Amino acid sequence: MTKNLFDGFNSVSAKQWKQKIQFDLKGADYNDTLIWKTNEDIDLKPFYHADDFEKLPNISNTKATQWKIGQSIFVADVEKSNLNAIRSIKGGAEQINFIIPSDAVSIKNLIQHINLDAVTLQFELLFLSEAYTTQLQSLVPKAKIKLDCIGQLAKTGNWFKSLNDDLKTSKSLINTTKALHINASLYQNAGATMVQELAYTLAHTNEYLNNLEAFKSDLSSLSVTFHVSVGTNYFFEIAKLRALRVLCKTLASEYHIDVNCAIEVTPTKRNKTVYDYNTNMLRTTTECMSAVLGGANVICNLPYDYVFHKSNEFAERIARNQLLILKNESYFDKVNNPSDGSYYIESLTQQLAEKALELFKNMESAGGFLKQLKLGTIQRKIKESAAKEQEQFDNGAIILLGTNKHPNAMDKMKNELEIYPFVKIKPRKTLIEPIIENRLSEHLEKNRLKNEN
Repeated sequence: MTKNLFDGFNSVSAKQWKQKIQFDLKGADYNDTLIWKTNEDIDLKPFYHADDFEKLPNISNTKATQWKIGQSIFVADVEKSNLNAIRSIKGGAEQINFIIPSDAVSIKNLIQHINLDAVTLQFELLFLSEAYTTQLQSLVPKAKIKLDCIGQLAKTGNWFKSLNDDLKTSKSLINTTKALHINASLYQNAGATMVQELAYTLAHTNEYLNNLEAFKSDLSSLSVTFHVSVGTNYFFEIAKLRALRVLCKTLASEYHIDVNCAIEVTPTKRNKTVYDYNTNMLRTTTECMSAVLGGANVICNLPYDYVFHKSNEFAERIARNQLLILKNESYFDKVNNPSDGSYYIESLTQQLAEKALELFKNMESAGGFLKQLKLGTIQRKIKESAAKEQEQFDNGAIILLGTNKHPNAMDKMKNELEIYPFVKIKPRKTLIEPIIENRLSEHLEKNRLKNEN
């Protein structure tokens, strides 16, 4: 059969579709009835069409068939963390993300009995030590070392040591590994809009590239890994990850460098809850689906009880199993670029990228990311966005099932709390105001816990 299935149908333009919709509305205003404005200041239309594009977007080069299952392990005890890593690898983890709190952690003991050729190891350093990173590279030559000094400043309000020491160590590490790691999850978890997330991530990256250029570093090729959080705005999150790749490529072109952009994703903390906590599994599942369809390279799921329980084997296994089901039973690793060609997602990608680029340019003209942090502009903008989202949650416009919609009055959690689930700010001297992560349901949960019998 050589005849095209659609040859017998006349094409319908976007204008014709809109006329038909307006007729069916029977006098109601099209814009007031069907156009929805988002927090990103994007007008969502009821339908999208090829006519929306001057030319159809290029095919993306993402490899959704190759995404990896990650497992994060905070190394409080080396022996236990080593056993946890081995157990996680047997349970399906393909990348282990060790979070290293101090240089007292023995890398040699931490990686015992781990097949370094069969799994990727990433080490997130919460301290600054050039000697330690050198030792780490000698013991695990293929290790991915995550050291984000600017991210440390944004999150804590202080450098590890000082501006000069931090950037000097960063420059040395990046020159050696040809890899740059950007912690962009902070912005989403603090309440930034997607446009802000993308713009701040781009500006954050640009500070490193500016400094590397100033040090006359070899930037002919560079691997940039973005650590991103995704929420439950399903199609927008897909588009956000795609827009991030577009923006990374745009920034790299300004420096005339060839960048390999990788994205590692963790579900957001913003919408996770203490009450009716099993719904957290539903939230993380759709968030991980967005990550796959958006082109994430590695996905590290959040355990459903992370808010109020200490790290535990059962919850971590469930979190990995969610990813295993997506990969091995739900066919989420069969198509490399599954979101390509969706007019809706392509349009969102384009709009998010354009708005983020405009905000980034405004930030650069005002002195750049570090100056905006020092002035408190970024912190203020994120707090404004978070406050708007909080108001939407409080009035029911944003729904978290089991929390502000259909709560279970019989659900008692006071005796289940192993860790303090709310923002705790220790008074300390900081160079700048830190960006604080917070959850939408915190105030509501505090009141419920207070009133439990």
